[in-house]
Amino acid sequence: MTEDNKKDVNNQQQVEEEDVNKTSNTEIKEDLKEKTVEEKLKDVEDKLLRSLAEIENQRRRFEKEVKDAFEFGSYNFAKESLAIPDNLQRAKLAIKNDEVFKKNKDLEKFLENITIIEKDLVSIFEKNRIKKIETKDKKFDPNFHQAMSEIEDEKSKPGTILQEIQAGYMLGDRLLRPALVGVAKKNEENKDKKEEK
Repeated sequence: MTEDNKKDVNNQQQVEEEDVNKTSNTEIKEDLKEKTVEEKLKDVEDKLLRSLAEIENQRRRFEKEVKDAFEFGSYNFAKESLAIPDNLQRAKLAIKNDEVFKKNKDLEKFLENITIIEKDLVSIFEKNRIKKIETKDKKFDPNFHQAMSEIEDEKSKPGTILQEIQAGYMLGDRLLRPALVGVAKKNEENKDKKEEK
């Protein structure tokens, strides 16, 4: 073999090696590109799933807000309306206790009319899911009652409501206003005397 032939063979081997290197580099680059495309696809899929979840959460929040608006949209109006039965009750008490009105022969008719107005108002409240909180002989519950005074009473268990100072109301399941009440407590002096005996 001549030198020229050797050079040609060497050159050809170099060209083949370069082709092999180029081919393997191209394959590696394609693999990297494929992985990158797959990663991009996974990222896009993840973002899409997150977006869909966020849209679903927003839809649920919106539905809850709409439901609450229908159920409790009248909350402020109902709360403000509670002054009406309070004032009617106060008016009845003031009229009954006034000496001048006691002498009036039409007093009973007037009080009957106020009672009719109260009943109509209670009926309207009930139609709109506004209910009075029952307090008579009930156990004190801080979720529905607000204690304004303690009353010593040997006959009642401590924590029993003895007096309603102001009526409380619920709108559906929501508290409009707690009932202001007087709660029974044990007479401490009698308790101490019993312990001494």
